[in-house]
Amino acid sequence: MGEEIGFAVTGAGEATASSPGLVDEERRYTLLRQITEEGGFAYVSSAEKASGGDLRAAEAAREMAWEQLHSGPWNEVVPAWRDAYAMACLHVAELRAGVGDRREALRALDMGLIMGGPLLRCDLDAAVQRMAAGRGAEDEVRVGSGDCADKWREGISKNQDVAEAIRILPNRSLTCKKVEKQSSLSLETFICDYFSRGCPVIISGCIDHWPARTRWKDIGYLKRVAGDRTVPVEVGKNYLCSEWKQELVTFSEFLERLHQSTNFPANLPYLAQHPLFEQIRELRDDIRIPDYCFAGGGELRSLNAWFGPRGTVTPLHHDPHHNLFAQVVGRKYVRLYPASASQSLYPHTESMLGNSSQVDLDNIDYEEFPEVEDLEFIDCILEEGEILYIPPKWWHYVRSLSTSFSVSFWWNATAYSREGT
Repeated sequence: MGEEIGFAVTGAGEATASSPGLVDEERRYTLLRQITEEGGFAYVSSAEKASGGDLRAAEAAREMAWEQLHSGPWNEVVPAWRDAYAMACLHVAELRAGVGDRREALRALDMGLIMGGPLLRCDLDAAVQRMAAGRGAEDEVRVGSGDCADKWREGISKNQDVAEAIRILPNRSLTCKKVEKQSSLSLETFICDYFSRGCPVIISGCIDHWPARTRWKDIGYLKRVAGDRTVPVEVGKNYLCSEWKQELVTFSEFLERLHQSTNFPANLPYLAQHPLFEQIRELRDDIRIPDYCFAGGGELRSLNAWFGPRGTVTPLHHDPHHNLFAQVVGRKYVRLYPASASQSLYPHTESMLGNSSQVDLDNIDYEEFPEVEDLEFIDCILEEGEILYIPPKWWHYVRSLSTSFSVSFWWNATAYSREGT
């Protein structure tokens, strides 16, 4: 028999083991009433049967909620349907685990974490932790051979020589002004000299104490703590290309593909802008929030992972938040243009892509985009162990020079901040 993961939740999300229901009756009743008001009568019927142990009904409820999540633009999805999807994932996971199908149970929980709403996040997290605690030797993820570890280390060490790296970078790279570098910058100096003026800066020596600095170089460790978890990855050159797509794979599958696809840009897998650390708490414990993120009365908005092989590209774009970009493993090239250069960078006219440039820096069409040719920028090679501060509205292009694992901290500020000019 599989491990039992059923539990109830009391108060503000405190789990109590061995209770008969997955979700306390009050929250369950409230959610099903909301879904009924949205016309989800079939879902409610299936959810009732699922709570009684009907796996087919649980799968049907999950499919109905999934269809609602894809019925239109994501920001127009009724929030209750995201919570309903999470509830169905919990039911599926409980019933799958009950018949010994741990792999599918864990996949269901991950899908609930990735796509579900906030109402049942604590329940999903608790279920994942209970499954991890009950994992037997037969469930351990195979770490792999020494050859795999050798390829992993080789991927991390790529393009150490600047002359080698520059051959794959956009035209004029590393010929203009470099991003300023500082070592162990105090919070006061950061605020006065960079944050308040809206100026990018590279800071070294402030993440050396992170466990991630050593643990994430060990492919065996990554597979042990996250190998059987399901994650969304991007496949293709970048999100502006027509062949770009997204896939759901296990973290182990993703790690295996990192060193198999570097010669085929159209197949590059990239775990990009994903809240991985909300989903896999073991990896969250490997990093710390830098004090710089509290500049200007800051409030952290998102914490995302950027993990991929050599050659992954984030095309030229800008973001609305302050961004502290930590380079934990490997190296990346970053080019930045100030907000004042926006019109010369030809933003897309569609609202969904309005923060992205039409200019492909890897293959610039100077006839179509003539103002780009002599436009000034600053750039750098962001080395392992460094963090880069990117002010709001600064345009940036990023290319991985090796296998690379980065973390971005986005925060809003209420004082002292000035958008880059």
